[in-house]
This record gives sequence, structure tokens and C-alpha cells, in this order.
Amino acid sequence: MQYKIPVQIENEDTIFMGLSLRQIIIIMIGGGFAYMIFKSLEGGIGPEIASIPAILVLLIAAFIALFRNAEMTFLPFILNLIRLNLNTNVRIWSKGTDSFSNLEVGYVRLLANAKTKMESKWHYTEVQDEVSEKLAKL
Repeated sequence: MQYKIPVQIENEDTIFMGLSLRQIIIIMIGGGFAYMIFKSLEGGIGPEIASIPAILVLLIAAFIALFRNAEMTFLPFILNLIRLNLNTNVRIWSKGTDSFSNLEVGYVRLLANAKTKMESKWHYTEVQDEVSEKLAKL
């Protein structure tokens, strides 16, 4: 028996006017923020001037919702851009070779904090030895 397997399962389904559910939600949230900005500024500076920041917020939300570069949406693109900038010195790409190297994330600690932690470990082992000696005497 043959089964149909979807070829592109990662593509989002369009719901309304060629927009996916994620895009519609982003535009609706941006529209809500734009409306709040417009209503908060309308009484003080007038509707003409208050519409400028509201339109800017709505345009930014539409840009985020509709952005697509190399099959990546806005958030994965920004995260990959940050990752690229963090790893430029660690990863070197060479043509024709496999240049992947694992990225090890380390933590930077002050030397004084590391020394006090080591001293507390030594103290813990000394206390443990004393307790085990007393238990052995019993």
C-alpha cells in the first residue's frame, strides 16, 4: 500500500490572504501596540502627529511578520546572525573541507571566587573525613 508523504512539512500553511497564522498573530500584536500608542498620544498632540509613531510600529510588525531570508523567518535569522558574529574567530570555513568544530561555552569567573570555592571544597572534605573517623570509632 502506498502512502502520500508531504514533501515540505516545515512550510507554514496560509490561512488568510496568503498569510500564515504566525504572521497574522504578529501583525495583530503590532497593530494592538500601534493602536495603544495612537490612543495614548492622540489627546495630547493630535491625531495627525500621533499616527506617525503608530504607523512606524505597524510597519515594523509587518516587516517582522513578512521577513524571509534563505527560508528563515525573522527570529531564526537574527539568532543565526548573532551566532555568526560570536563564532567568527572560532569557526573557519574552508572550501572543499569539513570545517565544523564544536563550540565549547565556558564561564568566566573571578579568580577570588574560584579560590574560595576550592577552599570550601577542601573544608568540606576535611569535615567529611572527621565525621567518617568519628563514625568508625563508634
